[in-house]
Amino acid sequence: MNKFAGLLIVISSFMTAQQQMTLLDCEESFQKNNLQLLAEQYNINMADADILQAKIWELPQLSGQINAYNPQDRKVFDIGHAKGAQITQLIYMGGKKKNEIAFAKSNKELAELQFSQLLVDLKTQLHTMYYNLYYEKLKLENTNKQLGYMNDLLAAYKVQSAKGNVSLKDEVRLQSLVIQLNNDKTDINKNILEFEQNLKILTGITDEIEPRLSESEAKDILTAQPFGDETELQKKALENNADYQYNLKLIDNSKLYAQWQKSLNVPDLNLGAGWDQNGGTFKNEVNLMIGIPLPLWKSNKGNVDKANFAVQQNQKNADFHKLNLETKVQAAYKTWKSQYDQLAEIKLEDLNNMELVYNGMLSNFKKGNISLIEFTDFMDSYRETALQIYNMKNNIMQSAEQLNQLVQMKIFY
Repeated sequence: MNKFAGLLIVISSFMTAQQQMTLLDCEESFQKNNLQLLAEQYNINMADADILQAKIWELPQLSGQINAYNPQDRKVFDIGHAKGAQITQLIYMGGKKKNEIAFAKSNKELAELQFSQLLVDLKTQLHTMYYNLYYEKLKLENTNKQLGYMNDLLAAYKVQSAKGNVSLKDEVRLQSLVIQLNNDKTDINKNILEFEQNLKILTGITDEIEPRLSESEAKDILTAQPFGDETELQKKALENNADYQYNLKLIDNSKLYAQWQKSLNVPDLNLGAGWDQNGGTFKNEVNLMIGIPLPLWKSNKGNVDKANFAVQQNQKNADFHKLNLETKVQAAYKTWKSQYDQLAEIKLEDLNNMELVYNGMLSNFKKGNISLIEFTDFMDSYRETALQIYNMKNNIMQSAEQLNQLVQMKIFY
């Protein structure tokens, strides 16, 4: 195999190890492959099993007796003349089974809300990582463009510095800028690796994910507006946020548990029938048997009190989560609005002018129309500004995702 063929194989394997994916593609893989989500689903299945178990009654009990020793005839195990049998069934009183089943069904609703919240949280992580990766890739592309020119320029200056045509100070000045660009590139690559690893875990895809998001699509996301102000968003969050709904449902759940515990104070009935061959008043006697505990005290009083305290505790927790959610929505909205307004101040013509000036500085420096100090000062400023603009755009998307996570409905149009 020649070197050219080997190079083609390496390039081919590199290309196949990457997948260009839209955010929707990532979401589909996430729904199918995310191990956390798949594991959480089993909590709902287990809650279904608890409901099934709650519906099952105690098994009837069958007992019997035989003669061990007949003192009259002095026989051991005189089974032919002395034996008997009983069957009993526990009858639940006070609505115990109904309350237990209602509590089990409430637990399933809690498991479903926990699943919904995990789904929202993981999907938010997915969106966050996707947009982070998208903008880090743009940063890397921009940094590589600057590095390409600056490395060529530095190489030329090193040659001229060795010949004594330019000062060593100028070479060092260029070297400093190249070092800074390389540091930027190192940090960006580190971030890209972290975001790619997180996306792999979230989507279950082992290949590198290349975000497929056009500039126009990114612009639509950046310019999208919420359907209402912070007050309206707070209202919708209280209606839809699964974590808050979970805490509300926990109040009902604890009330059902308290009701179940209270019903456990009601004595249950043991109902049965017995047959005795010779031990009763009559031969082959058949008897009806009824047994019930004497309710001299409430045997489950401590658990009832504990369950009632849990109701009060969950009510306070729900009040806290309500206040916490409203505060978070308010802060998230203000953060998004501030970042949106900040980016809106930068007009498209300003960005175009920045690129125009950048290209003009490169051209004029090549022609010797500007000094090295002016050129490097501009390049350093351009480097920082370009990174800041990408960060500003990414921050808007991240703030929008945080709002989506809290309100848990489509709020941007």
